[in-house]
Amino acid sequence: MSSSYSIESNVSFTIHANGFDSNEGKAHIAIYRSTDKFPSPKSQYKGQVVEINDKKIATATFSDLPKAYYAVAVFHDKNKNGAMDKNLVGVPIEKYGFSNNARETFSAPSFKSASVKVEGQKTIWIYIK
Repeated sequence: MSSSYSIESNVSFTIHANGFDSNEGKAHIAIYRSTDKFPSPKSQYKGQVVEINDKKIATATFSDLPKAYYAVAVFHDKNKNGAMDKNLVGVPIEKYGFSNNARETFSAPSFKSASVKVEGQKTIWIYIK
Protein backbone atom coordinates (compact mmCIF):
# COMPACT_ATOMS: atom_id res chain seq x y z
CA MET A 1 0.00 0.00 0.00
CA SER A 2 1.50 3.31 -1.03
CA SER A 3 1.33 6.23 1.37
CA SER A 4 0.38 8.62 -1.39
CA TYR A 5 -0.60 8.27 -4.99
CA SER A 6 -0.95 11.90 -6.05
CA ILE A 7 0.88 15.14 -5.50
CA GLU A 8 -2.44 17.00 -5.37
CA SER A 9 -3.34 18.48 -2.00
CA ASN A 10 -7.04 19.08 -2.29
CA VAL A 11 -8.74 16.41 -0.23
CA SER A 12 -10.64 16.92 3.00
CA PHE A 13 -10.89 14.36 5.80
CA THR A 14 -13.48 14.76 8.58
CA ILE A 15 -13.41 12.59 11.67
CA HIS A 16 -16.32 12.38 14.12
CA ALA A 17 -15.61 10.57 17.39
CA ASN A 18 -18.30 9.41 19.80
CA GLY A 19 -18.48 7.23 22.90
CA PHE A 20 -17.27 9.90 25.33
CA ASP A 21 -18.59 9.61 28.90
CA SER A 22 -18.83 13.38 29.22
CA ASN A 23 -17.94 16.56 27.40
CA GLU A 24 -15.35 17.58 29.99
CA GLY A 25 -11.78 17.71 28.80
CA LYS A 26 -10.70 17.62 25.16
CA ALA A 27 -10.44 15.12 22.34
CA HIS A 28 -7.07 14.60 20.66
CA ILE A 29 -7.52 13.54 17.04
CA ALA A 30 -4.42 12.64 15.01
CA ILE A 31 -3.92 11.38 11.48
CA TYR A 32 -0.97 9.30 10.31
CA ARG A 33 0.45 8.33 6.93
CA SER A 34 1.94 4.89 6.36
CA THR A 35 5.41 6.36 6.71
CA ASP A 36 4.59 7.54 10.23
CA LYS A 37 4.98 5.38 13.34
CA PHE A 38 1.26 4.84 13.95
CA PRO A 39 -0.05 5.54 16.58
CA SER A 40 2.87 7.27 18.34
CA PRO A 41 1.76 10.83 19.25
CA LYS A 42 5.21 12.17 18.34
CA SER A 43 4.90 10.76 14.81
CA GLN A 44 1.50 12.08 13.79
CA TYR A 45 1.19 13.69 10.37
CA LYS A 46 -1.36 16.24 11.61
CA GLY A 47 -3.36 16.59 14.79
CA GLN A 48 -6.06 18.67 16.42
CA VAL A 49 -7.23 19.11 20.00
CA VAL A 50 -10.97 19.78 19.91
CA GLU A 51 -13.95 20.35 22.18
CA ILE A 52 -16.45 17.58 22.89
CA ASN A 53 -19.95 18.90 22.26
CA ASP A 54 -23.08 18.45 24.40
CA LYS A 55 -23.99 15.35 22.37
CA LYS A 56 -20.61 13.90 23.42
CA ILE A 57 -19.20 14.04 19.89
CA ALA A 58 -15.85 15.52 18.85
CA THR A 59 -15.16 16.54 15.26
CA ALA A 60 -11.97 17.47 13.42
CA THR A 61 -11.55 18.31 9.73
CA PHE A 62 -8.18 18.17 8.00
CA SER A 63 -8.10 20.07 4.70
CA ASP A 64 -5.66 20.36 1.81
CA LEU A 65 -4.29 16.87 2.31
CA PRO A 66 -2.62 14.79 -0.38
CA LYS A 67 -4.63 11.81 -1.59
CA ALA A 68 -3.37 8.92 0.53
CA TYR A 69 -4.13 6.19 3.02
CA TYR A 70 -4.45 7.59 6.54
CA ALA A 71 -4.96 6.00 9.95
CA VAL A 72 -6.59 7.93 12.78
CA ALA A 73 -6.10 7.78 16.55
CA VAL A 74 -8.40 9.54 19.03
CA PHE A 75 -8.26 9.79 22.80
CA HIS A 76 -10.27 11.59 25.48
CA ASP A 77 -7.96 13.86 27.45
CA LYS A 78 -10.45 14.17 30.29
CA ASN A 79 -8.04 15.95 32.66
CA LYS A 80 -6.54 18.18 29.91
CA ASN A 81 -2.94 17.22 30.66
CA GLY A 82 -2.12 16.75 26.97
CA ALA A 83 -1.27 13.05 27.29
CA MET A 84 -2.95 9.65 27.28
CA ASP A 85 -3.01 8.60 30.92
CA LYS A 86 -2.01 5.00 31.68
CA ASN A 87 -1.97 2.79 34.76
CA LEU A 88 1.19 1.36 36.37
CA VAL A 89 1.51 -1.42 33.77
CA GLY A 90 0.99 0.94 30.81
CA VAL A 91 -2.67 0.22 30.04
CA PRO A 92 -4.60 3.36 28.97
CA ILE A 93 -7.10 4.61 31.54
CA GLU A 94 -8.60 7.26 29.24
CA LYS A 95 -10.92 6.23 26.41
CA TYR A 96 -9.44 5.91 22.92
CA GLY A 97 -10.22 4.61 19.45
CA PHE A 98 -8.86 4.15 15.94
CA SER A 99 -10.14 4.44 12.39
CA ASN A 100 -12.06 1.38 11.16
CA ASN A 101 -12.71 0.91 14.90
CA ALA A 102 -9.61 -1.31 14.75
CA ARG A 103 -8.73 -2.99 18.07
CA GLU A 104 -6.04 -5.38 19.20
CA THR A 105 -6.04 -7.21 22.51
CA PHE A 106 -2.62 -6.27 23.89
CA SER A 107 -1.33 -3.58 21.54
CA ALA A 108 -2.34 -0.80 19.21
CA PRO A 109 -3.67 -1.89 15.81
CA SER A 110 -1.43 -1.89 12.77
CA PHE A 111 -1.50 0.95 10.26
CA LYS A 112 -2.92 -1.49 7.72
CA SER A 113 -5.90 -2.49 9.90
CA ALA A 114 -6.72 1.14 10.70
CA SER A 115 -5.99 2.77 7.34
CA VAL A 116 -8.62 4.59 5.31
CA LYS A 117 -8.26 5.62 1.66
CA VAL A 118 -8.85 9.37 1.32
CA GLU A 119 -9.29 10.55 -2.26
CA GLY A 120 -11.77 13.42 -2.07
CA GLN A 121 -14.02 14.55 0.73
CA LYS A 122 -14.07 11.70 3.24
CA THR A 123 -15.96 11.46 6.54
CA ILE A 124 -15.59 8.67 9.10
CA TRP A 125 -16.91 7.88 12.58
CA ILE A 126 -14.78 6.43 15.36
CA TYR A 127 -16.26 4.95 18.52
CA ILE A 128 -13.95 5.34 21.51
CA LYS A 129 -13.86 2.78 24.33
